[in-house]
Amino acid sequence: MPDAPLKPTPPHGPGVREYAFELALCAHYEPETDGLLARQLGASCHGSRVMDVVEVEPGPQFDERVSLCPGTIPVPVLESDIGPGTARDPRRALDVHPDRVEGIVDAAVDAGYLERERRNGRDLVRATGRYPDEWVGSIRGVENKPDLGRPGDLERQLRTDVSLALLDEVVLATASHVTGAHLNRIPEVVGVWRFDPDTGEREVVREPTPLDDEWGVEPLDEHPGRTEVRVVSAAEKRRARRRLAERAFGKGWRPAPEAWPDCARIEVGERDAVGPLPDCPWKGRIVDPAAECGPACEGFVSGAAPSVDPESARADATAWDPDAGERRRQTGLGRFADTE
Repeated sequence: MPDAPLKPTPPHGPGVREYAFELALCAHYEPETDGLLARQLGASCHGSRVMDVVEVEPGPQFDERVSLCPGTIPVPVLESDIGPGTARDPRRALDVHPDRVEGIVDAAVDAGYLERERRNGRDLVRATGRYPDEWVGSIRGVENKPDLGRPGDLERQLRTDVSLALLDEVVLATASHVTGAHLNRIPEVVGVWRFDPDTGEREVVREPTPLDDEWGVEPLDEHPGRTEVRVVSAAEKRRARRRLAERAFGKGWRPAPEAWPDCARIEVGERDAVGPLPDCPWKGRIVDPAAECGPACEGFVSGAAPSVDPESARADATAWDPDAGERRRQTGLGRFADTE
């Protein structure tokens, strides 16, 4: 391997620090919860709010959802009359623009929820099992801000979360020492964790208060002297919550194999039992491959990325099953009568 400079290229921006903080938090927190964790998910109804970490706690039918299929099921499919009985024409069953039908069906098939069949020259679909409506318990959002000295849009983001109340609870996670002044600047219903990414120690500075599950108010565009808002009904929130929970279920928090850089220096981090995590010995820390790695890095050495299997790591650490529904689909093909 060619020699590299003695020191990595400084400085490293706050986004990079937040990425490593986020991965470390998920790696250490996952063994403490029965729920499923996912990163970087849209948590709004009409806006563009993205939540750093989402925790979906199990509801009474959680095991049924796990055994159904491993992927994210598109909400339009769940809101249709496509079930495990009679095969349906998706162009009639889905209440979406015709141009979106094929993409939605493809996504549901890839997720393992729909299977295709062709009958009398028509393309039909049916579900591989019955969807459990009560698999989600509560949903917690965690906003990561390692350095409270550089808060950015933190206050506005948390005010939006509380006002909309799409999530059941919201927590701020930081590595900073939390003062009374910090607590006074964020909504009092927001919980606060102090987390050390090096040791994994997590101190609960303030417990979160459950948010209202009825209607909400979502701030949208801000202008001098006024803010555009939209009232969100309880029904809209329920739909958005199911979409959020499904995305969290299918995605998880571990970096996908394609996110790892083609750099010979990158190694699987020490927390590979819950990872794998992209660790760069040259930089001496976890890295954000999309932002830090590649030929522009002085320590870059062209080579194959490490072989990683985030799905197996997730399956070992949680109740999620990447092979769910496979046996049922294999044995169930052709057992339905031609009833349509």
